[in-house]
Amino acid sequence: MKIRLLTVGKIKEKYLRDAIAEYSKRLSRYCKLEILEAADEKTPDNASPALEDQIKKKEGDRILGFISDSDYVIALDLQGTMYTSEEFAKKIDDLGIRGVSTIDFIIGGSLGLSEEVRKRADLKVSFSRMTFPHQLMRVIFLEQLYRSYRIIKNEPYHK
Repeated sequence: MKIRLLTVGKIKEKYLRDAIAEYSKRLSRYCKLEILEAADEKTPDNASPALEDQIKKKEGDRILGFISDSDYVIALDLQGTMYTSEEFAKKIDDLGIRGVSTIDFIIGGSLGLSEEVRKRADLKVSFSRMTFPHQLMRVIFLEQLYRSYRIIKNEPYHK
């Protein structure tokens, strides 16, 4: 299965890049992982809600440019469904059984996802009701994806 992580912005912090590289290496046993980064927009301090919506739309349009019609799209969204690690693993496994060849996971920028991206998503998933920096969310997501494949393959993993 091909897993694509579609994100906004680049990772500047070395410790996050190192963690992303480590989980990417671990995941290479289970799936073909691709991480695509859309350019982020500068957000001025005290930006109006209208300006924030414009910024999210520009970033969202860039993300949507990566997606093909046949891709199954899962947006990481605070309003999404929350899963246990086992339930998340089952969801990924079920998609593979159904014949889905590419899953696009989307992590928005610092302002979140545009309405257009949210509408394109086949599923919205929330990892928590808490807000995490979008750069750190990449690491959290990759760890959970790795955990999911370990669960799918009945391999041991720290609980």
